Amino acid sequence: MQPKTLYEKLNIPLWLVTISVMLPTVFSMLATSSVNVAIPYIAGQFGSTRDEANWVITSYMIAHAMMLPITGWLENKFSRRDLLKAISVIFAIGSVICFLAPSLNVLIIGRIIQGIGGGPFMPLSQAILMQTFPKKLQATAMGIFGLGMMVSAIIGPAVGGYLVEHLCWEWIFIINIPVVIMSVVMIHCNVMNSTLRQKVGSFDVVGFSALILWLLPMQTILDKGAQYGWFDCTWICWLSGFSVCSMIFFIVWELEYKNAITDFRIFKDWNFCLGTILGSGVNMIAYMTLSTLPGFVQSLMGYNAELAGLSLASRALSCIIFMVIVSKLCELIDNRIIAGIGYVLLLISTFSFTQLNLQVSFSYFILPNIILGAGIMFAFIPITKLALATVPKEKLAVAAGLHSLSKCVVTAFTISVTNALIIAFSQVHQNYLVGNLSSLNNVFVVRLASLSSKLSNFLPYSIAVKKANGLLYHSLIGQAKLMSYVDVFAIFSLLCLFFIPLCFMMHTSKQ
Repeated sequence: MQPKTLYEKLNIPLWLVTISVMLPTVFSMLATSSVNVAIPYIAGQFGSTRDEANWVITSYMIAHAMMLPITGWLENKFSRRDLLKAISVIFAIGSVICFLAPSLNVLIIGRIIQGIGGGPFMPLSQAILMQTFPKKLQATAMGIFGLGMMVSAIIGPAVGGYLVEHLCWEWIFIINIPVVIMSVVMIHCNVMNSTLRQKVGSFDVVGFSALILWLLPMQTILDKGAQYGWFDCTWICWLSGFSVCSMIFFIVWELEYKNAITDFRIFKDWNFCLGTILGSGVNMIAYMTLSTLPGFVQSLMGYNAELAGLSLASRALSCIIFMVIVSKLCELIDNRIIAGIGYVLLLISTFSFTQLNLQVSFSYFILPNIILGAGIMFAFIPITKLALATVPKEKLAVAAGLHSLSKCVVTAFTISVTNALIIAFSQVHQNYLVGNLSSLNNVFVVRLASLSSKLSNFLPYSIAVKKANGLLYHSLIGQAKLMSYVDVFAIFSLLCLFFIPLCFMMHTSKQ
């Protein structure tokens, strides 16, 4: 445990190292989730459409994802401390450009720079925590890492909503600047360079280009697919084929090229491969609910951005509490059992959301989110610990980068597929329900007559009938959309059931 010995010699407490690496990581994650609620305001200010403004999110995700697999190469090429400080400064420069952006195009450029700076934080902090903490405390380290990731993603919409409602959307980027300055100072004082650096060759330009040519079309398809009818659109079919070919070329090139930027052979490690699949499953459930629940309460229940963010607050509190509990349990119980319990809790939580209706109160979301937060911690901590425990320490940064890239790609697919399913299921339910708006349906006839009678007190009767028909049809659309959300939660509940037995197929550290 060379890094641990070094920190002990220098009398640097583990908690200080943890804060130094997690502070910029958390704010780089906030940069993703907090901007989501500000898109309508950004579109309004720059006179653009919602689809054009969505590139503020897309550009960051692409830049963030393409930096993940090259983090290991960058760490070996440059010293760890200098790399952390450099990407912190790059992230701050991107934040300043976003704050001062005079147009949407400049804002997108700033977001790309932000993504380049923010991308390596996640795998670097994960690798540093695994190398710094002694083996018996690695579960605690992964608990802290998971807590930072989940809480930042959960509170991001609430923070963004508060800043947008009470100040302005530029404050989402302003708050990053003092944090980055403090982070650079803390990193310089508390983070030591790794003693396990490997020699690297020249930068793999071909591999990195293939990575960009894979991720850029992929994210474009995921963002624009629903708008253009997915594979009914010719250019989406061609772009999908190009993206898949680029992905295959990237993987083959990285396996064969001598100076590859990443090492896909790490997937030969059974624990790492299976742990990446299970970790991606946790991300699927976590981010599916993060994207659907705010949309549900805003579109169907009339919540504003701030209140929609607060509806997830109980999950953040649950993550904090159960991080401590699960970290201790991982030292006492077989980690595979804990991971299985985590997926059972995720199953219970997602299934409870299938009972949603349009009359539920704000308090209804508290208990399912508490269970969901507990499930995330129960699953994430042991899975991440087991996935990285068998990887050679000199390859931890590379492995963490691949682990994060896999989860990032799966998360992007999950969010896009979830939105597409909600739209598709809503149309299916609408087709079935619309038959009830018929003169042959006595309930509809009575309800229409009642509404028409009430509206006729203020409007001519013919117009009142049309208004009543419109209100009932609007109610039907709401019910169809509600049923589509219920269907999506049911599907992901079944996925949780599929992941439970996989947890017991991992090897323990003793084996």
